[in-house]
Amino acid sequence: MLTKAGAGFSLCRKDSSMVGIAQKPSVAAVQEGEFPVTHFRTATVNGIDIFYREAGPADGPVVLLLHGFPTASSQFRHLIPLLADRYRVIAPDFPGFGHSASPDRSTFDYTFANFADLMDGLLGQLGVDRYALYCFDYGAPTGYRLALKGPERVSALIVQNGNAYEEGLSEFWDPIKAYWAEKTDEHRQAIAFILNSDTVKQQYTAGVQDLSRLDPDRWLHDDTQLARPGNADIQLDLFYDYGSNVTLYPEFHAFFRDHQPPTLIVWGQNDPVFPAAGAHPYRRDLPSAEFHLLDTGHFLLEDKLDVAAPMIHDFLDRSVGRS
Repeated sequence: MLTKAGAGFSLCRKDSSMVGIAQKPSVAAVQEGEFPVTHFRTATVNGIDIFYREAGPADGPVVLLLHGFPTASSQFRHLIPLLADRYRVIAPDFPGFGHSASPDRSTFDYTFANFADLMDGLLGQLGVDRYALYCFDYGAPTGYRLALKGPERVSALIVQNGNAYEEGLSEFWDPIKAYWAEKTDEHRQAIAFILNSDTVKQQYTAGVQDLSRLDPDRWLHDDTQLARPGNADIQLDLFYDYGSNVTLYPEFHAFFRDHQPPTLIVWGQNDPVFPAAGAHPYRRDLPSAEFHLLDTGHFLLEDKLDVAAPMIHDFLDRSVGRS
């Protein structure tokens, strides 16, 4: 059922699973250790240091959060403790993002295939053999490639503005498609504007109704990451390789159809990068998916956390949660 959700959402629960949204945690609760703690760790996978955030009970059902461009696992900083009452939440940084290593392009190919391999290796090191998969932006093709390696390992699927259909490639992608078609320096430089400060800021602000809900530190943080030596070329390599994901769309669709994981789609409908036109086709292959369009843009957790987090937690409770 199609639902358009607004900003007004209140949640009252007798348990502490949504502390931070439903009510302010008491000092006593914090002292008793009831507020989840996030740990910041690094694992070496295939010779590359992968930074990840982890919270929640070690024996809880795993939720893997995969971030997008141009940010990192920090985009989930508020969501993680809201899920970690019951779930083991793992949010890694891809190479070239956040606190993970940024190996030189001469020694490491920045491709989504390699990202999926590294996420697979990280899960193996952490002893994770089954997980709910949260896919956003770059996290979608990375996560779906990961799912193809072991479809039975995916216990549930949460999609936030993560494209898997050609209908979702908006006009924003036209100069990038030209680069896919002809890999020239001219086409490469034509998309370099995406790395500009103004463009990054617009990814946060476009389609947002109440800009006072946005923390300006977010795009400042991303600008700092993108300004690191060599990072611009890393990002342009990834824009080129994104074309390889499109060729895999039929395989992604087959995964959806054949395995029918419980699915929640929560999508910022005003997103100019991945518009709502890319959300609707999921229901062709996942007809039982729970579907919500929110009146916001690309980074909906920045201004609609109060709406999205209860949806996500409730979905996980019904799909993979422990009694």
